[in-house]
Amino acid sequence: MAVPKSKITRSKRGMRRAHDALVSSNPNECANCGELKRPHHVCGACGHYGDNEVVSMVEEIDLDEDAA
Repeated sequence: MAVPKSKITRSKRGMRRAHDALVSSNPNECANCGELKRPHHVCGACGHYGDNEVVSMVEEIDLDEDAA
């Protein structure tokens, strides 16, 4: 079993953890609908990437009306 030879100082521990911090996101507005989206990703609200519609969005279907 691995056992440390000596105590790790607060400084060394802090240096190791320096890259563990969470980074905040940097959302941009969609050029088509104005919703916030991640940069360089397809908009989840309208399916556009830049000026092109990449994903065709289907309107929500109410399953109760279709079943009746």
